Amino acid sequence: MEAVDVVIVGAGPAGLATSACLNRLSIPNIVLEREDCYASLWQKRAYDRLKLHLAKEYCELPFMPFPSDAPTFVPRRGFIDYLHSYVSHFRINPRCNTAVESAYRDEESGKWRIKAKKADLNVHEEYVAKFLVVATGENSKGFIPEVSGLDSFGGEFFHSSKYENGQKYKGKAVLVVGCGNSGMEIAYDLSNWGVRTSIVARSPVHVLTTNIVYIGMRLLSYGVPCNIVDFIVVLLSKLKHGDISNYGFPKPTRGPFYIKQSVGRTPTIDVGAVEKIRRKEVQVFPSIRGIQGSKIEFANGEVEQFDAIIFATGYKSTVRHWLKGGQDLFDGSGMPKLCFPNIWKGKNGLYCSGFARRGLFGISVDSQNIAKDIDLALRSERVLIGIPDARVC
Repeated sequence: MEAVDVVIVGAGPAGLATSACLNRLSIPNIVLEREDCYASLWQKRAYDRLKLHLAKEYCELPFMPFPSDAPTFVPRRGFIDYLHSYVSHFRINPRCNTAVESAYRDEESGKWRIKAKKADLNVHEEYVAKFLVVATGENSKGFIPEVSGLDSFGGEFFHSSKYENGQKYKGKAVLVVGCGNSGMEIAYDLSNWGVRTSIVARSPVHVLTTNIVYIGMRLLSYGVPCNIVDFIVVLLSKLKHGDISNYGFPKPTRGPFYIKQSVGRTPTIDVGAVEKIRRKEVQVFPSIRGIQGSKIEFANGEVEQFDAIIFATGYKSTVRHWLKGGQDLFDGSGMPKLCFPNIWKGKNGLYCSGFARRGLFGISVDSQNIAKDIDLALRSERVLIGIPDARVC
């Protein structure tokens, strides 16, 4: 059994940022990560052409800006290099291959007990901590929805987190389910590889460009009301793309930044897919009604044959698989009950980071708030028991 002030579960950007903030305050912490590397979503489960969809100033982790020569929209490899530098600079030492199996608060001691399995050694470990930070985030496990007949599909189907590039699908017919950022970018990439590409547009979506989003975020930072910003960016999008509902995309009833602030759903940022759709190089279909073998029937009655299906249908939280208690902070689906910016703190030393649906900016805010709150709690504890705080000497 190992005792420490803070245990952080998850070594993605949220866990790394929280550990860095605690390290700056000389607060002992341990980061547990089930994968064999930190930031595994970026290092192992992201497609080759991925870039940060927001300008780099909105994607910095606490206390370390991107290099001045980094491009405005940082590519995947550049972001991974940034994370390597971040881990080294703040002396973060994640314990990888360590899957948390349970965590609960011991009422007698008032501390959190965390049980984990070290996969590479096949041994179990136990930790005791005053504070527990859940940093597994909202993108913990790829989600594939139930589709009638999917088990009968004769081709390959998988979640978008396993997609790298379209090279092996050249000349084949591939259906991408989902028209969010991953779905649209994967469809664009597949088409570039000579794949007969189609995409399912299930839900209403705003399609913007990186520059339009940048303009919108700048306007919001200057205090321009959200409804006015939404009017401007939707107008700019129509000037750029025309009315995309003509291509088969359901039209949202509210603006993109209102939707982002209210429910956390990000607008789709076009990288060239809309032009391919306009030229009919990528086909758009409504929801899937059912699958029989290699044939897929859509809600409009059309039936097409495909060799592979890629589900760009989002992720689910896995918090409820291992966290016992914490109902004040997390709901039954493993997502926080509270709203940004007060989403990060529960009761009895329980915190969460990476669940705000505000991307890397939200992670930066959460991690700094958590570290400051833990620092205050530890200082107050020392005062109560009459121990001088060495950090202020």
